[in-house]
Amino acid sequence: MAPVLGNMEGSNVDKQTLASEIRELKKQRNAVILAHYYTSLEVQDAADYVGDSFGLSKMAAELDCDTLVFCGVRFMGESAKLLSPEKTVLLPAPEADCPMAHMVEDGFIERLRETYDDLAVVCYVNSTARIKALSDVCVTSSNALAVVSSLPERTIAFVPDRHLGRYVAEMLPEKRFILNPGCCPVHDAMLAEEIKALKAQHPEAKVLVHPECNEAVMALADYAGSTAGIIDYAVCDEAKEYIIGTVGGVLHQIERKTEGSGKRFFLPATKPTCADMDLVTLENVRDCLAAGAGSVYEVAPAPDWEKVRARASLVRMLELSE
Repeated sequence: MAPVLGNMEGSNVDKQTLASEIRELKKQRNAVILAHYYTSLEVQDAADYVGDSFGLSKMAAELDCDTLVFCGVRFMGESAKLLSPEKTVLLPAPEADCPMAHMVEDGFIERLRETYDDLAVVCYVNSTARIKALSDVCVTSSNALAVVSSLPERTIAFVPDRHLGRYVAEMLPEKRFILNPGCCPVHDAMLAEEIKALKAQHPEAKVLVHPECNEAVMALADYAGSTAGIIDYAVCDEAKEYIIGTVGGVLHQIERKTEGSGKRFFLPATKPTCADMDLVTLENVRDCLAAGAGSVYEVAPAPDWEKVRARASLVRMLELSE
């Protein structure tokens, strides 16, 4: 039986009505809404859980529900489907994608396997199911150091993000790294000059950045870590001012968790924004729940060979992160 909801005509439905419709549809679908920290404030507030790629990957595998609504980009929905093949996984904005996920050249991994015997291919979770299937293990920015350090292989091919790969390589000099030239366009474009300008205005501020940032920005950091790590640092640290070097959506959770503390947070003048994450709206969260399985919003299962091997890379990541 199709879910029942009120009149959906027009795009100017007020947020309160949208939130009410979403709650009703969630009940009818036995659905849980997951939202990444980089989505809008309204989408985060409508979600049941908000997190980074690692936290949301774990939740996708553990939640007891029939439907997962993944408010993020395509690789996140694909990963959720790989970890929870029995669930219906819906992407509110099916066109939302991560450019970095497609930055591994065809044949690159295969050529490396032919060249090196003692090789582990480590795949950042920001990647397609196919690249995950060609890899030995996945990582996120939260667990990359721990996972890679646990691998017995000395030679590490790190795909697709060269910046996160370089960061891990600097921490593990005993291993030899081969870096793929990919990157997150948003973090790669962040300007060290803008961080320095903020630091000049707020000399006591600590600089917290994501390891997807370019080398010049990373050199200015007091702390480099995952989105969840940045939030935890800002909450627990005793400083009063912070310069945040990642996508601006993270401020919603930071400010909520530090309310009343007197702490202040600053973004670079060129505000880091992920255009693909911004495609997720309350309207399309509502619409994907209304449409459900079999619609354009549903994440299709990967081909069999990809499905088995990509899932194995994700599961190994979760096991090595325990």
